[in-house]
Amino acid sequence: MPDLNHIHDVAVHGGKSAAELILSALDKPRVPDYKSKTDLVTKTDKESEQLICELIHEEFPEHGILAEESGSSLPDADYQWIIDPLDGTTNFVHNYPAFAVSIGVYYKNKPMVACIIELPAYNVYTAIKGCGAFCNETPISVSTVDELGKSLLVTGFGYTHDDVWSKNMELYKQFTGLTHGVRRLGAAAVDLCHVASGKVDGFWEFNLHPWDSAAGILIAKEAGATVSKMDSSDYSIFDSELLVSNSLIHKEMSSIITEFDNSYI
Repeated sequence: MPDLNHIHDVAVHGGKSAAELILSALDKPRVPDYKSKTDLVTKTDKESEQLICELIHEEFPEHGILAEESGSSLPDADYQWIIDPLDGTTNFVHNYPAFAVSIGVYYKNKPMVACIIELPAYNVYTAIKGCGAFCNETPISVSTVDELGKSLLVTGFGYTHDDVWSKNMELYKQFTGLTHGVRRLGAAAVDLCHVASGKVDGFWEFNLHPWDSAAGILIAKEAGATVSKMDSSDYSIFDSELLVSNSLIHKEMSSIITEFDNSYI
């Protein structure tokens, strides 16, 4: 089995190399292509992903990769690198300061290593399973807020304005009334790091993809967070719904979401 510390170092190197590429593109024209009406992809996304994938192939040619833009390679390999080369592309296009590079490494479907680089602040969040979570090499932990009414939450909305989007808009309104507020940054990887570092107390989102959460859930768990589906059952990165909190408000958040979901028409 490869050394997790070595995998960690390669993930951080790949993340930082991609981050430098992305930051250098901030001063250049950013002409987006459109996956859908509002789902963007830029030349920078593709270049960032290619750079990371080349580093992985060079160092670990037997490992598989699942990446947002290029899809899957070696899907049966025990080790899988799950990559979002630029989470928050819309923010990047508009130079709104909340986007990230996200790299998660899984062994037999278990998260082992994670690196998320929050940009343009250049906060480097990392984790190795069983070794804690870090930001810029300093240990981080979730908040100690133990009442939902004193909490600050964060959520996200998918690009498709469907029934799930409408349901989450109503849930957003409900949580806004029950807490100190709900923020929406538009980059799930950043949201998860903010839970892990205690900046916010809870996060929920629907319509997620594996690369949205693969790295962030390990960082959050290693920082003391509880990670689950909305009903508190076990979460897989192939599930589309995710609830993460500082653990202290998790049961209450889950109960409210579940009750709301059962009553929503």
